[in-house]
Amino acid sequence: MDLGLAGRRALVTGAGKGIGRSTVLALKAAGAQVVAVSRTREDLDDLVRECPGVEPVCVDLADWEATEQALSNVGPVDLLVNNAAVALLQPFLEVTKEACDTSFNVNLRAVIQVSQIVAKGMIARGVPGAIVNVSSQASQRALTNHTVYWSPPMLFTLLASLQIRVNAVNPTVVMTPMGRTNWSDPHKAKAMLDRIPLGKFAEVENVVDTILFLLSNRSGMTTGSTLPVDGGFLAT
Repeated sequence: MDLGLAGRRALVTGAGKGIGRSTVLALKAAGAQVVAVSRTREDLDDLVRECPGVEPVCVDLADWEATEQALSNVGPVDLLVNNAAVALLQPFLEVTKEACDTSFNVNLRAVIQVSQIVAKGMIARGVPGAIVNVSSQASQRALTNHTVYWSPPMLFTLLASLQIRVNAVNPTVVMTPMGRTNWSDPHKAKAMLDRIPLGKFAEVENVVDTILFLLSNRSGMTTGSTLPVDGGFLAT
């Protein structure tokens, strides 16, 4: 199926590892130009070696001023994937100020800032666009020790009048390095798997395929939606 992504320019945050990295590779394979944003230079260098032509931008999205400087002249962007996130898992009564600040700065504030920068560019150029926020089932269901691992709600549906579609993907546990680390305890994993009708965690490609669909013209009438990729978790 041709998703119509060839020749379009995409920006992906959290592009150094996991879902973000795989999204970059999938977009390039589909013919898109890709700007890859990560705070880790080594990850970006490795990505560029694997996928020549990717445009790397190294910046810590928790730093508002640095992000503004790094992305203000990034050039035209048609597609945005807000994937960067941190998962600082702490029991509610032990949550620290540092964990709150870091989670807020990356998981919410950076999404607003990067989306602002990209949307302003789309509006100035008078072109349609698509934004996909990689969220989590934890944004809709309470999960143990996930007090500060919330993800942004749908904040941008007003952009629809400007033909900029905004959607979110809500995966369950995904088998990225971060997912494997946080769910390595068999007892913890079993408690979650017992709540997933399909009985398994998501693979990275399950999420990437959904992101590409929401970026593509195949989802041209979809905006303001939150699409679960959770094996039925939210339906139970």
